[in-house]
Amino acid sequence: MHKAGLLGLCARAWNSVRMASSGMTRRDPLANKVALVTASTDGIGFAIARRLAQDGAHVVVSSRKQQNVDQAAATLQGEGLSVTGTVCHVGKAEDRERLVATAVKLHGGIDILVSNAAVNPFFGSIMDVTEEVWDKLWMDKEKEESMKETLRIRR
Repeated sequence: MHKAGLLGLCARAWNSVRMASSGMTRRDPLANKVALVTASTDGIGFAIARRLAQDGAHVVVSSRKQQNVDQAAATLQGEGLSVTGTVCHVGKAEDRERLVATAVKLHGGIDILVSNAAVNPFFGSIMDVTEEVWDKLWMDKEKEESMKETLRIRR
């Protein structure tokens, strides 16, 4: 188990003990909900996926690389969280379709979509960004937005 995973598990255990000793019961505000989080195998996306799962949601994590998906899912499952994962490059229509189809097939639908994926093809001063780079940034976000349309059509 990763150090971060062990710390998360300890924190959850401490919260359970604290709540039990105070007479509180654990609430899972997202119980029976399915959350799909793009770009969720590290960083902010991973933290969002973890929190959604801690609040009771079943979470589908995704990344462009299978190795990253496997590692993130295993880490969160090791914390006792309900998580599955699949590869998805949100810039590719067939990957977006497969991601949604997988979540629907495995869990019957999607209640929460966190559109976390982003692209950064430029490093340097924002004042030096070219028009082509801005076009790339906005085009990828528009493609990810089309995932929302895919979800709407499937309902």
